[in-house]
This record gives sequence, structure tokens and C-alpha cells, in this order.
Amino acid sequence: MKDVSQLREDARSIWQAGVEAVRSERLVRNVIIRDGDDLAICGHRFCIPDLGRIVVVGAGKAGAGMAAAVEASLGEDVVAEKVSGWVNVPADCLRPLTRIQLHAARPAGVNEPTAEGVEGSAKILRMLGELTPDDLCLVLISGGGSALLPYPKPPLTLDDKHAVTRFLMHNGATIQELNAVRKRLSRIKGGGLARASRAGQLIALVISDIVGDPLDMIASGPTYPDPTTDEEAFGILKKFAAAPPDVPQRVLDFLRSGGFQPPGDGQGGGRMPPLRQPFPDNISNHIIGNNATALTAAADEASRRGYQVLSLGSDNCGEANTEGRQLADRCRTLRDDPEAARPICVLSGGEPIVHLAKTDQPRQGGRNQQLVLAGLERLKDDGMDRIVLLSGGTDGEDGPTDAAGAWADAELLQTARQQNVDIQPYLAINDSYSFFEQVGGLLKTGPTHTNVMDLRVALVGD
Repeated sequence: MKDVSQLREDARSIWQAGVEAVRSERLVRNVIIRDGDDLAICGHRFCIPDLGRIVVVGAGKAGAGMAAAVEASLGEDVVAEKVSGWVNVPADCLRPLTRIQLHAARPAGVNEPTAEGVEGSAKILRMLGELTPDDLCLVLISGGGSALLPYPKPPLTLDDKHAVTRFLMHNGATIQELNAVRKRLSRIKGGGLARASRAGQLIALVISDIVGDPLDMIASGPTYPDPTTDEEAFGILKKFAAAPPDVPQRVLDFLRSGGFQPPGDGQGGGRMPPLRQPFPDNISNHIIGNNATALTAAADEASRRGYQVLSLGSDNCGEANTEGRQLADRCRTLRDDPEAARPICVLSGGEPIVHLAKTDQPRQGGRNQQLVLAGLERLKDDGMDRIVLLSGGTDGEDGPTDAAGAWADAELLQTARQQNVDIQPYLAINDSYSFFEQVGGLLKTGPTHTNVMDLRVALVGD
């Protein structure tokens, strides 16, 4: 029989096994294979001496690890002779590389576009515009790329995009809704990066952080044609009752008019929208890792540790409080069922949303911490005996905090009672970080250099 400390250790190790399986370095080195002068990238084959430049660009929380793996896979000689690059990453992901420049496009833990991100995006577009048909372009895309690749369409400004992003996130918009709007306001998203490339071939290596791996949504699809329209983006904003001052009138007018350029902008102006050019046919997008990869590895580790595994899949994207309560209810049922074959590990992946409560009180938290706190609150009356709940972002970030998520078990609940820390007030205002900081339940990993949404591990002991 596993005691509470062993259950807690198992939960952390199972979660970590999932993260290790989607480490960006591992995923990239799996798909870039060099054998002398022969180079294979996701099945595309090249003779290295016949290539001109190899330019590596991209953005995302996994960008640093991906870029490092590209250099390692190509080898020192090829890197020195042919490689250059620029990848926008969070500030805490910087590291020295040989020929690929990592650019701090936003601060750590602040998933919002910045002027530094615009500067980096402009640099990427300039580099792509200087390529020739003899060159190969590798694009490294991972979760967080939307905020790291800001480049507003004129006459919109970065402040405009910032306001829209913040408004949608605070009102519980899904990542699909958020990205659909951001693409219509950007020069680089929705296929804009790919259209800017003059390389003979562009290959995008993509680590997915969205349910179903939609290439048009991951990092807002910089290398994939945009199927959405300005009208659809406008409809999303109206769904959430967007209006000044929360969303600038300029943004609403821009989308309502179809994004047409005003007269005098040097592009002709007028009422007719520009004709859509065919999307380049030399673009290839490849998913090299996703949440299912992490779930499979976590399940293998759980089995190795003697657990019966119940996987709920990677598409769990409901509201965080609801998801947490349902997970807690499932664990209680499995614990109290005399016919259940315990110990049991319940796994799930996805990315729930948080509906922020209105409050003037200070608060901190993230969707994983909120989910675990809701589960803990559900079980507080009859105890957490033989149950551990753990939820964490595979990128090592959970909201604007320094934690990846949180965990809860019977000892943590006892600590909360001993300290007279009531769960409900923290849950009600989304102040989950403050609760777990007091009782010791924060999951802290630092940046993991990958991002495939969230991974949840719930254990029920025998």
C-alpha cells in the first residue's frame, strides 16, 4: 500500500515523464537527421552542398530548445558555413547559441505582446525577404508564439492588439477565438510569415499546444493559410460585448470594414479589398509533438509504477472550476468503489479556461492552480484520503505566476486546516496562488522549453 508521500512522489514523477517526452530538443532531433552530406527533415531530403543558406526563424516557449537542437542536428560545420537565424522567445529562455539569435520578445510569465516582440518580428520578416530560391528556411513554432510574434497591420498599433488580447483573455475566450481575432490584426500571423519568405522551400516544425493540432491556430498559424475572415473576428468581439474603452474603436472599425486600407496609405486605399494571392506551394508544416505524446509517456510511467491507467484524452477544455470538481468526483468514486482495481492513475490533458471574478482584491493564479483548488474544495468535507490531484502547464508556466501549477493531497488539506486557511475565499476570486503558497502546494519547475498544453495526474491509492 502506498502512503501519502509515495502517492505525491508518484504523481510528480508521472507528470514529469510526460513533460520529458515532449522536450523540444528531443522532438526536433527525432525529425532532423544528417548523414554526411545527406539531410532529412520530416521526410524532405536535401544534399547539403547544393543548399545555399539555411535560415532558422520562429517563435514560442519551446523556441530556445528547438533552435539548440537544430544546431546540434546539423553539426558544427554546416552551422558555421550555412546557418543563421532569429527566434523570438520569453526572456527567461535565453541561452547562447552558435548562429541562431534568441531574442527576448516578452518578459517571463507575461504572455502579452511587447515592443521587443514587434522588433523581433520585423527582423524575421526582413530576413525572409532576403532569401533566394537556393535557400532553405526552417520555421520553429510552438505555444506562446502568438504573443511572441506581434506585428500589427496599419493603422493598428501594439497597444490596440494588447487591449484586444487582454479583453478576450479576461472574458474567458477560448484559444481558438483569441487566435482567430489576432490573426486578422496581424501582418505575420495567418500565413503572413510564409508569404514573406523568398526561400526555395520552407519547412515548419510545430509543437502543438491546441486541442486537435489545428495548424491555422497554433501560434496563430504564421505558416498556414488563414481560413477566418474579418467578419468572423468582428463577430467574436461582439460575442463578448467588446466596446471602448476595453477594445479601441479603431479595432472594431478596422474589422467591420474588412480591414481595408484607408486612402493615402500608399496602397491605393478605396473600398475594394486586395485580392488574395494563392498560398505558396513550397510550404510544409509538420506537427512533431503534442499533448497526446505527453499523455502516452505519462501513462507508461504510471503503469511502470503499478497503477491501473484511466486516460481521459487530450481534449479537456472546459471551465477550470468545473473540470476540477469533476476530476475530484471521479477520484472519490474510484476510491469508494469496492470493485475498482486500485491503485489507479487518472490522466487528462487540454487547456481549461478561467472565468475571472470581479474583485478589487489583489490576486494571483492560473488555470491549473484554480482547477486543483476547485478539486480540493470539492473533497474537503470527506477528506483527501488516498487521493492526490496534480495539474501543471507543460511549459512550466501557469498564468502570470512562477508556478507551473499545483498539487493537493490529504497532508496539504490538514495543513490548511491547522493554519485556518479557508479554501472558498481564494477560490471565489481566483487567488489560487496565494492559497497554495501558504500551504505548500505550488508546482514549480522553471521554463521547460516545451509547450503542449496542460497535463493532469490524479492518483487513487489502494
